[in-house]
Amino acid sequence: MLKSQVLIKQETAITYFSKPEVDGWPMRRQTLEALQLAHLLVDSILDKKGANIVVLDVSEQTVFTDYFLLCDADNERQLKTLADAIAEDARKKAGIRHWAVEGDAAAGWVLVDFGDLVAHIFAPEQRNYYRLEELWSKGHTVLRIQ
Repeated sequence: MLKSQVLIKQETAITYFSKPEVDGWPMRRQTLEALQLAHLLVDSILDKKGANIVVLDVSEQTVFTDYFLLCDADNERQLKTLADAIAEDARKKAGIRHWAVEGDAAAGWVLVDFGDLVAHIFAPEQRNYYRLEELWSKGHTVLRIQ
């Protein structure tokens, strides 16, 4: 059982497609619960000492994703490490490749898009600036680890 699994109860089935022949990965279909992936990524974040972790269900507010995973990193190096770790763990442990990575650790914000789950990794100053929890306040908070 994953560390975060006891904290998340609701699940929605999603299907992922890896990109054809990217880094030697053939195109294949992967089915995984969005919140199962969130469990996996929360565990990766906890292992790398990420802080202030929140999973928001925004499925009723938007069509482009179902969940946001937000967390803080203490410095630029940790921010990059967290982004790399969640992308790698999703690929190695679940066979899922991210669709896109936006932002830069030097800018204080990296977004890793897995389709129905979007991970936002922030420097605390950037998180306070963007205030995604307030922007998406109509969404349901599924998990909060401080």
